[in-house]
Parts: sequence; structure tokens; C-alpha cells
Amino acid sequence: MIMTARILCRIILVRHGQTEWNRIERFRGQADISLNEFGFQQAAATAVRIAREWQPSGVYSSPLSRAVKTAEAVAHHFNLPVQICPGLNDINYGKWQGLTPDEVMQQWPQEYHAWIHAPHTARIPGGESLDHLRQRVMDTVHQLAQRHLDETIVLVGHTVINRVILLGVLVHCPG
Repeated sequence: MIMTARILCRIILVRHGQTEWNRIERFRGQADISLNEFGFQQAAATAVRIAREWQPSGVYSSPLSRAVKTAEAVAHHFNLPVQICPGLNDINYGKWQGLTPDEVMQQWPQEYHAWIHAPHTARIPGGESLDHLRQRVMDTVHQLAQRHLDETIVLVGHTVINRVILLGVLVHCPG
């Protein structure tokens, strides 16, 4: 018996361009930090790369401006609107938001250790668990994939969001 795989939806994951908080390494989370000059250059280069290889039918973005501006650079090449998708919003880092890893390690050493070594067990003070985040993000991905059967879409998000999507897809991938 020959089995063929049907592409339900091709998803191009994009992380937003650089911000000053990325450059100096601060927990950004849901703080609305703008792209820096290099981040705008990265967004433009990413858009050109996507335009060379694919023809997406939709561009979806986290509601945070760093992702929206990156998505706008991509969408411009295809004359598509950027569709804001709250399910792609970055993780809620709670009390860690705006702090450097060293500052977090000093104030919450056990929680930070868990985040680095066993993130699925981490409890971020006032923040979101990875289990909650996974549910939110994967529900969003499934909805968008169903909306775009046999099409290509671009999802512009954040490091943690994209990692959760990749892990979620790998766990559910037959193989």
C-alpha cells in the first residue's frame, strides 16, 4: 500500500526583528517594545527571502508592534493585509518582564533554574505557564491551518511562541 501525505497547510514561522531588549537580553514578554534599526533591516530581509520562495495567502501576527512591523514588511510583498492574531501574543512573563536574566536569577533562583533546565515545570511569578501557552498557541495554529487548507501562511511571533509551535507540531507529527 502506498501512503501519500496531503499538505494541510504550509506554515512559515517568523520571529520578529531585533529590539533593544533583545539586544541587551531582557525578558520582553507582552511588553510592547518597538523594533530597533537593525530589527527593521531584519524584517525587510526576511520579507525578501519569503517573497523569493513562497506565495502566502495570509500573514498573521502577534498584536505586539515588533511582530506587526515585521509582518507588515512581509505582507507588503504580496499586497496582503496583516491579520492580528491574539493567540500569537508572546508569553506573559509576569514579574520577570523587563528584567535581565541575572536580575531574575537573583530574585527567583529556583524558578529561573526551572525555566532554564525544565521549562515545562517553571512557574513564572504572575506569569503564564508553558502548558497554558501551548494550549493557546496550538489552538490558534489549528484554526489557521483549517482556514488555509492546501495554502501557505506566514505566522509572525516570538521566540517562545515559535518554539512551542515547532514542538507542538513535532509531537503530533506521524512518524
